[in-house]
Amino acid sequence: MSNNLLKGKRGIIFGALNDKSIAWKVAEKAVEQGATITLSNTAMALRMGEINKLSEKLNAEVIAADATNVEELTEVFRKSMEVLGGKIDFVLHSIGMSPNVRKGRAYDDLDYGFFDKTLDISAISFHKMMQAAKKIDAIADGGSILALTHIAAQRTFTGYNDMADAKSLLESIGRSFGYVYGRDKGVRVNTISQSPTLTTAGQGIGGMDAFFDFAEKMSPLGNANADECADYCVVMFSDLTRKVTMQNLFHDGGFSNMGLTQAVVEDYIEKK
Repeated sequence: MSNNLLKGKRGIIFGALNDKSIAWKVAEKAVEQGATITLSNTAMALRMGEINKLSEKLNAEVIAADATNVEELTEVFRKSMEVLGGKIDFVLHSIGMSPNVRKGRAYDDLDYGFFDKTLDISAISFHKMMQAAKKIDAIADGGSILALTHIAAQRTFTGYNDMADAKSLLESIGRSFGYVYGRDKGVRVNTISQSPTLTTAGQGIGGMDAFFDFAEKMSPLGNANADECADYCVVMFSDLTRKVTMQNLFHDGGFSNMGLTQAVVEDYIEKK
């Protein structure tokens, strides 16, 4: 159902791969709420994914870019302003990848070249994205920039590996750049810490199915799914949250504040 929360707004969604992607859902919800958008992902992701289907459905141009390449990111913002007819009101960073996780490297046996790539792709790209946009004044006054993160930035979860370090850095960049962008341009920068979600990327994390089940039992409201995360993103893009910035916002059904639930106790007793 549309409330036109984003009517007249222009946005860029980074990271949509297929219909399991949170970014894919955010793109759909943003357009449903009245926005016009462009989509961006790597050239390889465009070949491997299904983003052209989303592009056709939403009438949204796809602009290929390596999110670790400042020149290509700058071009995404320039081209998006040209295509959409003005400055950008909202941006979603939904990008994360760990070569160490993909190769099954344990945390105490990391390949440091892979580690550098994890940090660059999953966190430093957020800084590069905002710096590129700010230097060409691409974001409208009062604009909203979001990145998706995870509670592994604050707590240790087996199997999350060096992605946890990347998420910690991502959140720090959100706060630091949020101060600068808010001070200079009135732009909001926030991160959303989402429940474990069975996306294509999420399913690459070791033990994800077990963690998903555990989080469901630990969360009073249950895990937040990709559609619900997209709704939250839309609210954060809208004018309803004009004074919210530099925050890490937990969207996890209450998981982040729980110690132990009755469901987990009963599950433990049953299995013992």
